[in-house]
Amino acid sequence: HIQYERMDGDVTMRCGSLDSDASVTWKVNGTDVKAHHREEGSRLILMEVDLSNNGLYSCFQNPNGERRDQINLRIGTSPREPTVTCRSNTYPKGFYCSWHLQHPTSIPTDFDVTVLPWLSPDPTSLEVTRDVVHKNRCHVLFPEVFSSYPYRVNVTAVNALGKASTTITFEEINIVKPDPPERVVATPIPSNVRRLEVTWNSPSTWPDVEIFPLKYFLRYRPLIRDQWQHVELTDSTAHTITDAYAGKEYIIQVAAKDMEIGTWSDWSVAVHATPWMDKPQQIPFTTEQEPLLGTYPNPNPNPNPNRSPPPPSRNHSSVRTPTLTPTLTPTDPLHHRAGTAPRYVPQP
Repeated sequence: HIQYERMDGDVTMRCGSLDSDASVTWKVNGTDVKAHHREEGSRLILMEVDLSNNGLYSCFQNPNGERRDQINLRIGTSPREPTVTCRSNTYPKGFYCSWHLQHPTSIPTDFDVTVLPWLSPDPTSLEVTRDVVHKNRCHVLFPEVFSSYPYRVNVTAVNALGKASTTITFEEINIVKPDPPERVVATPIPSNVRRLEVTWNSPSTWPDVEIFPLKYFLRYRPLIRDQWQHVELTDSTAHTITDAYAGKEYIIQVAAKDMEIGTWSDWSVAVHATPWMDKPQQIPFTTEQEPLLGTYPNPNPNPNPNRSPPPPSRNHSSVRTPTLTPTLTPTDPLHHRAGTAPRYVPQP
């Protein structure tokens, strides 16, 4: 069986129906009990327990070792008053209430919910439907539209160690809060460098936008700035931003509210957009490439590289014309700048 006990207290476990002075051996999860404890006959007493003491405790009668009992020990706390909020995002169909515990109990805890039309001549509890997805949420249908009576909601948290309740009272007009607008899209307008076209849909959870119209609140700013700009719109799901900074990325969000009652929704999911940007004009240009270092071809190549050039003619004048031969110096190749001709010096 399961035994629930309070945190930080002492816990006594008894070995089934054995006499209090019977000799037994205790195990937890199949091993010896190592936590701070003492044994009194067939009883096991744990001292100042915490969550580490959770486990399956078994007792065995001596001397034959027959198991006489098993106890699933669970340590926790009694609940404190839950936090309760109610909201109508489907006005005028109904509303929902949600709750949570600020301090966990560490053991299973249930919640009882009752809803009454407060001060009504017929204060009959309204039908409460638990949410199939959110375990700490319930749904309630409005018994009438534009009720003149407030509603009182009581939520009681209950577990094996205790219970605690919270009660709130409200008028229906004060809990109306639509869900955020959906499918927000921001589009640049061709050839308009300071405009963005923003469109969105009313929240799909709002039952009848024709009979209960919504108004919208648009905010936008460039990413380079922290200050928002705002526009309030009546019964419209589109707006053109005309004062955007050219070429700057913008972040845009939209909220919704019933035209007459309630509060603004949360902001929609943020979208990003940049106004239209003209394509930069291509400007043709050329660059002159510097000549590369290398060998220069001989303007009069020897047709037969294996033959020596012919000797000078005997008919030539006795005056010898010096031959110009390139000489490498620290300022010549390979040290001179590419494209500069080598310096020539005469050779006898």
